[in-house]
Amino acid sequence: MSDTIANLLRKIETAGDLQSVVRTMKAVAASSIGQYENSVRALADYYRAVELGLSACFRESGSMPSLAERQGKTVAGAVGAVVFGSDQGLVGQFNDVVADYAVKTLAALPGVPQVWAVGERVHARLEDAGLPLMGLFTVPKSVKAIAPLVGRILVESEARRGRDEVAELHLFYNRPTSGAVYAPVSQRLLPLDENWRRKLAELPWPTGNLPEVMGGGTTTLRALIREYLFVSLFRACAESLASENASRLAAMQRADKNIDELLEDLNGTFHRLRQSGIDEELFDVISGFEALSSGTPQ
Repeated sequence: MSDTIANLLRKIETAGDLQSVVRTMKAVAASSIGQYENSVRALADYYRAVELGLSACFRESGSMPSLAERQGKTVAGAVGAVVFGSDQGLVGQFNDVVADYAVKTLAALPGVPQVWAVGERVHARLEDAGLPLMGLFTVPKSVKAIAPLVGRILVESEARRGRDEVAELHLFYNRPTSGAVYAPVSQRLLPLDENWRRKLAELPWPTGNLPEVMGGGTTTLRALIREYLFVSLFRACAESLASENASRLAAMQRADKNIDELLEDLNGTFHRLRQSGIDEELFDVISGFEALSSGTPQ
């Protein structure tokens, strides 16, 4: 009986320690979600400024349309894709969802895909699916680490586009949603979409004073296109990180609930066994007393 109670005590202690770890991870995930969501909101004004700048450039004539066409050119080559996932586990189906979505979407596109994975876990999923992987990037650990990652992705993709090895560049990532924790989405980053360019050119200017492109329209347009690519990749990475931490938070909440239920069962079993042991000892004492009493001469 004492061995069984001792085993239960060890199980209760182990479950309690595990619950402490789970709750710490919950707190870390909850705090991390905020910084990435704030970074996405902060990008909105910056992205709006880039859009207005592009709108002003697309209104102009001369060499700027030809530059936009070169940036949006379609060449005969592979389809490049950047898939954002996670390096760490305990995120539920986070990597499976985005990997499956990327595989199905790329299968419907012409050309051979060339995939860059952001995160070891999603890299393994894509490798298992048979996609040709061109590289692996480490998932940023903070908002400050996103910009260097985006720079490396742009350098790598631009080098391959410069050699006409990649015709298109697509982004695949999980985006936070209100109804669920996240949902997989995709964005064709390059070539620039003609409808998108036309929409920007027709975008109403927010003030009564129309802008004028200064310092050379081609140089300005080139710089704004680089900023558009940067902010699009930055937002995709930040939303993926927010989704990853939301998924981890949901997984830890389920684990915390399961541990609570386990501890309740273990404590219930422990108290029943302890009470049973006490009852048996009391019965032994009473039986011994009765035996002694019946044997005592009158």
